[in-house]
Formats: sequence, C-alpha cells, structure tokens
Amino acid sequence: MGTQIKWPIFIREWTLPASIDGIADDGPAGDGNARPYNVPNEASTLVAKSPQNWNPAIRAAVFLACLLPFVALVRAVVTNSLGPDPAEHLMHVTGEWVMRFLVLVLLATPLARNGWPRLARYRRMLGLYVWFYATLHLLVFAQVYIGWSGEQLVEELAERPYVLVGFLAWLILVPLGITSAQAIRRKLGKNWRRLHKLTYAVAVLGWLHLLWLSRSDVGDAVIYGGLFVFLLGYRLAGRIRFAAP
Repeated sequence: MGTQIKWPIFIREWTLPASIDGIADDGPAGDGNARPYNVPNEASTLVAKSPQNWNPAIRAAVFLACLLPFVALVRAVVTNSLGPDPAEHLMHVTGEWVMRFLVLVLLATPLARNGWPRLARYRRMLGLYVWFYATLHLLVFAQVYIGWSGEQLVEELAERPYVLVGFLAWLILVPLGITSAQAIRRKLGKNWRRLHKLTYAVAVLGWLHLLWLSRSDVGDAVIYGGLFVFLLGYRLAGRIRFAAP
C-alpha cells in the first residue's frame, strides 16, 4: 500500500502563523508593549500555535489570494496574452511579486509592535510565497535566457552583476523556505532566528537586483529602496533602543 500524503498537515504547514523571521527577538512586544528579548510575547506565541478563534476560511482565503498572480500568469500563457514580449512580461511580474511579498514580510513586525498583529499571523505564508515567486522568476530565466545551460549560467553570473545578486538572494531563500516547517524550527531552536535574519540580506540583494536592472527608469527601485530603508531602520532602531542600559 502506497504512502498516503496527509494533505491537511501539508496545507497547515503553509498557512499557520509561524513566520520567516521572529518578532520576539526584535525587542518590543507584538502587542505594542516593551518587553526584554527573552520574555515571550503575544506575537511570538502566534508562531507556536494557532489561536482558538483562528478562522480556517480566512487562512485559506489569504493563501488563495497570494496564489492569484500565478493563476493570472498561467491564464495569460494559455490564452497567449502575455503581450509582445512574453519573456519580459513573465520576468517582470514574477519579480514584482517577490518584492511585494518581501515588503509585507518585513512590514509585519512594525505593525505587530504598534497593536496590529494580524499581518504577522500570515508572515510565514507570505515568506514562502516570496520563495515561490522567486523560484518562478529563476525558472523563467533558466528557460528563456540561458536554455538550462550550466555554462551559460556561469557566464551570466560572471558578467552581469544583477544576475549574480538575484541568484544569491534565491540561494538564501532556499534554506529559509525549507526551515519554515514547525518540526525543523523546533530542531534548530535559537539557531532558527539567527538563520532567518538572512531575510534582511534577501531584501538588500533583491533591491540591488532591481536597481541594476532599472537602467534609466529607477522609479520602482527608489520606492522599494525607501521602504526597505524604513523597515530595516525601524528594526535596527528598536534593537539599539532595547540594548541600551
């Protein structure tokens, strides 16, 4: 008899509120009250288990909403409505959604600290979608631009800095995505938080990738750069404030 896939458990791993980076280690509590780093707070408790009033329908709705851009892309491919440059459209849309989900992941902590922890409940799901759309972005690049050639990939990495930083960002996302499962998180213990702080590196590399691709039109790069500076600066200011005697 074949091994049965436990779909409810699989879906639960994607939709429960464990996150791609911790809130408790950032200093202030998720409910807006300051606590020391070693004191659990409401936001970090959300990572451990789902609250009693958690609505599965809302979780499923958020999961499906995050999947809509992918569904729209598949529909556009099937109906041949990607525009005059299908490859460019696929690269642009998948890359854009990577950046959008990354902003949401980093925005979860500031909102939780200021009394709105709802986004933090879906942070792990959002983080996994960062990885998902980044992987789609890489697959389109591999199919269209280098034809799955390892030699061509090495050449692109050596000659095009934006390809190098984008590929490095994806490589970092791989262990972050794999270790998002609750069982792996428990095994890693405190090392899990240290590992998932690499989310900040992904944000920086993703921004550099966008900036070097922008050429003369740097509008999007400026917007995302401003958002990342604010969000990462907010984290850094919080750590400095709570580390002070």
